[in-house]
Amino acid sequence: MYIILIISLIILTIVLWFAAIIDITRSRFKEPYINTISLLAVLFFPVLGSIIYFLLKKQLTTKAPKKFQPNFNTNEISFKVSSYYNITTRDIKI
Repeated sequence: MYIILIISLIILTIVLWFAAIIDITRSRFKEPYINTISLLAVLFFPVLGSIIYFLLKKQLTTKAPKKFQPNFNTNEISFKVSSYYNITTRDIKI
């Protein structure tokens, strides 16, 4: 009876640990250093670190969209190319 309880607690601990690690790697934190601190806390203190991380997750993460907005302005690209290779804009055909 006790062996089944111990084995189930070990499995539950491992599942909680992996769930916290996967969630930390996929979450967007408000500050970049919080990611490292959370990951180290979960790695060194698996059960306690995972529980504390899931309790504080809402305060540590942000739901803001990614800020990647590429600029596909062809005039700016041709200017950069022409200044790098020292050619005029009449040589560039877009």
